[in-house]
Amino acid sequence: MGIELSNMPKLGFGLMRLPEKDGTIDMDHVCRMVDHYMKMGSHYFDTAYVYHGGKSEVAAREALVKRYPRESFMLATKLPAWEIRKESDVERLFNEQLERAGVDYFDFYLLHSIEDGSNYDTYVKYDCFSWGVKKKEEGKIKHFGFSYHGSPELLEEILDAHPETEFVQIQLNYLDRTNPVVRSEELYNILNKRNIPIIVMEPVRGGMLANMAPEIEEKFKAVRPDASVASWALRFVASLPGVMTVLSGMSNEEQVLDNIDTFTNFEPISDKEFELINEVTAEILAIPQIGCTACKYCTPGCPMKISIPDVFRTVNTLRRYPDDWRSKNFYRGLTGRSGKASDCVGCGQCERVCPQHLPIIELLKEAGAMLD
Repeated sequence: MGIELSNMPKLGFGLMRLPEKDGTIDMDHVCRMVDHYMKMGSHYFDTAYVYHGGKSEVAAREALVKRYPRESFMLATKLPAWEIRKESDVERLFNEQLERAGVDYFDFYLLHSIEDGSNYDTYVKYDCFSWGVKKKEEGKIKHFGFSYHGSPELLEEILDAHPETEFVQIQLNYLDRTNPVVRSEELYNILNKRNIPIIVMEPVRGGMLANMAPEIEEKFKAVRPDASVASWALRFVASLPGVMTVLSGMSNEEQVLDNIDTFTNFEPISDKEFELINEVTAEILAIPQIGCTACKYCTPGCPMKISIPDVFRTVNTLRRYPDDWRSKNFYRGLTGRSGKASDCVGCGQCERVCPQHLPIIELLKEAGAMLD
């Protein structure tokens, strides 16, 4: 039943940033995107309980499960620690996910966003690793692992304690290699040394590595005139030994087609291209940026309805281009339908769920001073 692990595609379809229309997922658009991706011969889809306010798993059902034979694709989803209050919640959430997605089993199932502290403590408290093994034995899960946002030290500890881990999903891109918070190069080295298959998330860092300053884009274009800037980021991680699949959170057909072009007749990063990536990395790191990846974990619980990732995107653009009128217009439109940065009441819920561990309250104060 299902597709074997050895047949994993290099490009995975992340269902976290799907196109929306009138405030809801644009299913016609998503269906076209899925069709393009499946036509290229790829078949790995990644969703989660919390994506799109709980609607991403439903979107997977409508665009994929109802339209393609079950054995023709792999579907991954994740258990949310922050929704678990008692032991029975684990089974309840899992059954709800099966119903949402319209499937009898998940090909990949992950403990979502393990990190030092509350999330990992919750998974340990409710023995979720043993539960995952049991679900594998029942045939409800084909492959069991976790997504990870914690320290290298904790990762070593978990892998020692849980040899049943089949794969690990980590944030990895050329900009975060030496990020003192993400520490992705260290995480990658640990997993690669242990021969644990790696699934990469945030390869273009929430779109940051797809849209850069013109002078940086020109450097990439000088080497590969017909290639998108995003393709460099995807090829970088896909060229690394031990990387099984690279997730791209595609938001429109244009991105799907560009990614298909990148992974069809895939060309690994050359030594000369690697040198250019290092040069670009140094230039980007010289510009202070808020390290938000626009995962939007922070927004559902915000009492002031502040679109925090969009606020930070505006700040980052203005740090690079202080006179960019387009960003200022964008912010005015944004605050016409959501809270302003200066509306923050400092409740801290956003900081508790931020995978990047950003000091969001303080950053919103800075944003408010700049924008409001």
